[in-house]
Amino acid sequence: MKITVGYLATPSGDDGVALAIALARALDASIDIVLVMAVDEPVMEGSGPYRKVLEAKAKGWVDDAAAQVPSGIAVTTHVLSHESFARALIDFAVQTGSDMIVVGGAGDGLLNRHSIGSVAGQLLHASEVPLALAPRGYRLSDAPITDLTVAVPTRASASNPLPFAITLASAAHVPVRLVSLVSLEPTGAPSDESSLDTRRRQVAAAQENLELAARTLPGIDGLQSVVADGSSLDEAMGNLDWKPGDVLFLGSSGLASPKRVFLGSSATKILRAAPVPVVVVPHE
Repeated sequence: MKITVGYLATPSGDDGVALAIALARALDASIDIVLVMAVDEPVMEGSGPYRKVLEAKAKGWVDDAAAQVPSGIAVTTHVLSHESFARALIDFAVQTGSDMIVVGGAGDGLLNRHSIGSVAGQLLHASEVPLALAPRGYRLSDAPITDLTVAVPTRASASNPLPFAITLASAAHVPVRLVSLVSLEPTGAPSDESSLDTRRRQVAAAQENLELAARTLPGIDGLQSVVADGSSLDEAMGNLDWKPGDVLFLGSSGLASPKRVFLGSSATKILRAAPVPVVVVPHE
């Protein structure tokens, strides 16, 4: 397998490299570290020497990033020129047959949470290959990938991340947990019977959905199914147990173009509440 990591010489860039390393270890994959320089437009007279200085710095940055990769993992560095960092990453990944793009988030936000920067935001609406996002501070973790959690879609129109997650779980020899998230904004007092009955029906429907998803899978050792509910998606996510080596898989919205990533509103809320790396799978 091949992993493309979009790199900037920042802590967030190092978060992305750390996630790429963890995935490469688990999947026996190679890594392409890609830094994209903006195209000079218009070209100013005498800017050639300055451009060469920038290119040399960029080469040094990706070499430093490659030095973080342990021996035994094949790594290659690339410095590209393009007007769009995200578009350059997508084109590179498609042309080289990469199985996944990996990036870090924005430089602000809470530790171990996702804060979407401009590049990640563009990739979340256009990537043609699965996109892995590292939470802030992931570079500080040395936990190996040990578990895959899959958010099973409740709508037939939504993209199903299960097939890709199962492929990776088989390659990494790690267990899979199927999760259905149920949120119900309270419409009355906690004791209101109508509100409680609605939640019970939603939880029962979610459990049935998980059982249906599990029946479509081949025999997989250690398969778990969990329904997490709460008054909001954030609360439902908080009611789940997360391991340091967990990775969460989300599907794209049914509004996405074929073979494109597009994160819907519910998935965006789940992403922001996730304390672990997240992989978003393109629409089928």
